[in-house]
Amino acid sequence: KEPMKNMATMVKLGRLTGKVVEETFIRNSDAEENRLKEFYAVLKIQSWFRAVRVRSYIKFLHQCAITIQRHWRGFLGRRAFRTLVKNSVFVMRMNFYNKMVVRIQKRWRGYYVRKYVHNYYARKRYLEGLQIKNQIVRSELNEYAEMHKRERDKRRQELEEKKEVYSARKNHYLLSTHQISGIYNSPYKPFPDEMEYRLMSVKPLSHKRPLKPRDSTMGLVDPSPPHAPPALPQSAPLPPIEKKKPQGPFRQPTEVYSQRYRPLEPTLRVATDYTSEEEARVAMKRQEWEGRINDNIFLPFTRRERPYSPLLHTTSQYGALPYGTKTFRQEKKETADDRFKLVCSPIPILEKFKETYSKGQVAL
Repeated sequence: KEPMKNMATMVKLGRLTGKVVEETFIRNSDAEENRLKEFYAVLKIQSWFRAVRVRSYIKFLHQCAITIQRHWRGFLGRRAFRTLVKNSVFVMRMNFYNKMVVRIQKRWRGYYVRKYVHNYYARKRYLEGLQIKNQIVRSELNEYAEMHKRERDKRRQELEEKKEVYSARKNHYLLSTHQISGIYNSPYKPFPDEMEYRLMSVKPLSHKRPLKPRDSTMGLVDPSPPHAPPALPQSAPLPPIEKKKPQGPFRQPTEVYSQRYRPLEPTLRVATDYTSEEEARVAMKRQEWEGRINDNIFLPFTRRERPYSPLLHTTSQYGALPYGTKTFRQEKKETADDRFKLVCSPIPILEKFKETYSKGQVAL
């Protein structure tokens, strides 16, 4: 009986196997179709959850940092404020102390000056005496100024009087005569001019020079010392001869003498040595060598002595091309130890016969 039951179970299971297989296939196919969607959904949920968790953590860190910064900045601000208050209190105290010191000094100096230095009544008497003395000095100065003014007026009047007298003596020939009346004695006026009376009161100018008064004791008294032998009487020295300047455009003798005996003024070529250029160059090199720090002389790379390598486009199998030799100007290489120098120009007489010392210039 038991084998029969097993067989019946197997038959029953065989009948139900087709439905199970179909249902399993359908479920597997649905799972394969929805697997990618479920993956992206799970990925989005995970990313959102992780982002929320990270943002919450960052927010927590920001809150912690803000709290720390708030406490630290509050500490710094309170410390700075305490320092500011301390400095302000110190400044206020110093200002108050200085003010009190100035007030004490003011009171003490006032008391000291009033008691030992300044006396009001003595000062008043001194000022009154000074005022009286000033008035006296001012009055004396006014009198002195008036006296000087009178003296100046007197000197000016005397000078004007002398000028008028000199003018009258100079113009004495304008005086009226018995026959002819002068220009200051007009017949059309009732009285003559004041100048007419001045001309009458003065004498005309004399052209003769006044003679010096002669000494009356000349020849009678011996002017020599007592122990010396008697000297012969000497006559008065003759007056100097008036030297008139010769007429004509003549120069002064000093100017002619200075021009005739003036010192020589050699040219730069004569004053300098022939080898002055080389000596100056040697001295400059010596000074440069003494003052430099590095003994290795810097040589620029543009003047290196190396053989010339011809280019490809300037050479051929038939010889060198004239590129750079005929179409361009050649530069002559100068030597540093050139002993000969061109000093003067060629002689024109020898040029006519084509017998110059050298071509172009003379070489010494």
